[in-house]
Amino acid sequence: MSQTTVMYLVRHGATAHNEARPVVLQGSGVNGPLSENGRRQAQQVAECLSNQPLAAVYCSPMLRARQTAEAIALPHGHHVRTVERLHEVNVGSWEGNSWSRIVEEDPDYYRAFMDNPAETPYRDGESYRHVLQRVLPEFDRLLDEQAGRSFAVVAHNVVNRVYAAHLMGLELRLARELRQENCCVNVIRRKSDRTELVTLNAALHLLDS
Repeated sequence: MSQTTVMYLVRHGATAHNEARPVVLQGSGVNGPLSENGRRQAQQVAECLSNQPLAAVYCSPMLRARQTAEAIALPHGHHVRTVERLHEVNVGSWEGNSWSRIVEEDPDYYRAFMDNPAETPYRDGESYRHVLQRVLPEFDRLLDEQAGRSFAVVAHNVVNRVYAAHLMGLELRLARELRQENCCVNVIRRKSDRTELVTLNAALHLLDS
């Protein structure tokens, strides 16, 4: 009988940048902590996953991901393992800017990016294809290492979206249409040689946050 491996892929809890209005871009160049609400979300997702038999908890090297992962790991008695290449997309010179400011100051490039973020990178940063090429081998490695077990990974908005789009067979440019709420849960299942996304952006555990 073939083994079933389950990966719970979580987006980190909210930060001040996530909560800013208008929203401020937060890529790999911003390494701030979770906000008060983000810490509450981390506790909620930890409770959601507390009854799952997690064999390990992994996270990106970013502080917001580590703080979320530590909350998830605590009920299971695990130490969090860092996966360096799962950091958020490099948004280049757009780091810390709002979309409204980018539209005003860089309208032509903004339109090109929005038309096809798979091939047009963030200004001076990464494209969605760059991100997928960086993270796909890491997810495959973790699924191989944890074969037959369940485990959690805490990563980021763009990282999760491009991986989900890949598993769904979508054109990569459409990944930006996929929602990833802070502290949502995506469920990936591997059985035999088939890896599939079975749940996207589950967030019922966050209804009161």
